[in-house]
Amino acid sequence: MSNESQRKNLRMPSDKQVFAVVTRHEGGNHVRLQCQDGETRMGRIPGRMKYRTWINEGDVVIAEPWDWQDEKANVEWRYDEQDAQQLRQEGHIE
Repeated sequence: MSNESQRKNLRMPSDKQVFAVVTRHEGGNHVRLQCQDGETRMGRIPGRMKYRTWINEGDVVIAEPWDWQDEKANVEWRYDEQDAQQLRQEGHIE
């Protein structure tokens, strides 16, 4: 089976969103994010994801920085390890 046939169409960040890597759990529903735009932000895991999607250190996520506080962001999506690997191979993230 070739790699090309295993390729999935992955969700990509919209205009305001960026790729980010979770660097640390801050407790509760907060994580520290290293965003692709070079910023380090406090990420908030929304209630709709909190118990359904476990987010660990090192996970690749889509973050949406807040309009009124750029140092904070909402976590919008988490990629599993396979999807993150695909993003790296295609050059979307380091």
